[in-house]
Formats: sequence, structure tokens, C-alpha cells
Amino acid sequence: MNHEAVFNLYPNVKVVEDTTAYDADGNEVTIDRAAVEAWVSPEQYKRDRASAYPSIQEQLDMQYWDSVNGTTTWADAIAKVKADYPKGAE
Repeated sequence: MNHEAVFNLYPNVKVVEDTTAYDADGNEVTIDRAAVEAWVSPEQYKRDRASAYPSIQEQLDMQYWDSVNGTTTWADAIAKVKADYPKGAE
């Protein structure tokens, strides 16, 4: 179960054990599993972008060769990642 989704969708939940959620008093909280599975973190695009960007070394090399060749390889690569993983995408 996606604990981050449970805590965001059900603010009264304080503990999640396996597939069961509990409030502060230890009472079981009924969870809509479909909603939990469908939930996407509003911060997910940051994690997706971080793994998709070329390494810093690759980016510096792109920038160097762009300056030598008058190309836009680096800007194109960054724009593609931003387009593939837009802010607030769900």
C-alpha cells in the first residue's frame, strides 16, 4: 500500500501497518484502495526529472560542444525532460 497516498488522502490516519490504517486512537480507518492506487504525489515530477536529466558531466560536455558548434543539444535535452515530466502532472 502506498503509505504516502494514505497519509495525504486520510489526514486522520496516524499509522499504517501492512494494508491496514489506524487513527490516533488505534481505530481502523476504512481506506478506498482505488483512490490510494490512483493518487499521484504532486512532487513526483521532481523525482522523475531528477532521474531523467543527463548527468552534470554530460550536461557540461553538451554545453561545451554547443558553444563550439553553435548547436542547442543541451537546451534541447533539458527541454525534453521538462516536457516529458511537466510540473504538477498527474
